[in-house]
Amino acid sequence: MNIRQFVKRHREDWKRLEEYTSHLQKKGRRVTGSDISKFHRLYQKTAQHLSYSQTYYPDEEVTGYLNGLVSKSHNLLYKDQVSSPQQVRYFFSTKFIGLLLEQWKFIVIAMLLFLFGGLVAFLSVVDDPLHFYSIMPSDMAAGINPDQLGEGHDAIDSSLMSAEIMTNNIQVAILAFASGITFGLLTVFVLAYNGLIVGALAAVYWHAGMSYEFWAYIVPHGMIELTAIFIAGGAGLLMGYKLFVPGRYSRGYQLKENAKRSIQLFLGTIPLFIIAGIIEGFITPSSLSLEMKYVVAFVTVIGLLLYIICGRILLEKRRMRES
Repeated sequence: MNIRQFVKRHREDWKRLEEYTSHLQKKGRRVTGSDISKFHRLYQKTAQHLSYSQTYYPDEEVTGYLNGLVSKSHNLLYKDQVSSPQQVRYFFSTKFIGLLLEQWKFIVIAMLLFLFGGLVAFLSVVDDPLHFYSIMPSDMAAGINPDQLGEGHDAIDSSLMSAEIMTNNIQVAILAFASGITFGLLTVFVLAYNGLIVGALAAVYWHAGMSYEFWAYIVPHGMIELTAIFIAGGAGLLMGYKLFVPGRYSRGYQLKENAKRSIQLFLGTIPLFIIAGIIEGFITPSSLSLEMKYVVAFVTVIGLLLYIICGRILLEKRRMRES
């Protein structure tokens, strides 16, 4: 579109953002949640318009105007909100759920890539157990012994183990979502490879007749952990897709905008990794019966579903108030 069409299409949003900026500056913190939400939505739209204008109309007056408007709005929006408990609560109770619902297709694709890798490895090792050593890293393969499942846990420092597990899982998630910069190709590899590892392990314990025991040690923490990895992987796939198919915007613009969204999705997974690490550090190696460990897994699934359902309800209520 030419610059006149661009200005005509979006100037009402810019005018409303100016009005909200003036309103919020006058009333300070004495504003409603609806005011903040509308202001934030207009700010995001105008920031996108600024990026577009900087790309296609860098020397035009409108770019300078938008830059000033976005800067003023940004300073007002984030001046006191970085550590605001209300903002943290809003993000995890509503904003994060909204992002999940918007990007659920990429999260499902991430899950399918993991499951595909797992299925391929499982069938391969079931067919020939020696394939296990071709799939697994040598140091990891050497430490796998089905007969020793659950042994030695009394000597484990659960706190240290929990911290190490959380760190490792967060590193995997960072790699999965940050790999979106490679047009999502490395993200695909990370997801499929982690699926290969789990599938190969499952096949080894299947050969030993210990599938029930194996999954009892995996699913209590695995349901939350894998959900978080799928979300992080979905964020990476989203970024990769927008870079590969940028549409009418430049790849630089798509990278900037979708990187923000992907980072928000990743940040939303951190509490999930913390919960998964605590379970894996304290409950998985505990002396609880196998049946109780499956109960823990069931409870985590119910908890995840309730979190999403409640978040969606809160999101719908907020949208109704704002409409």
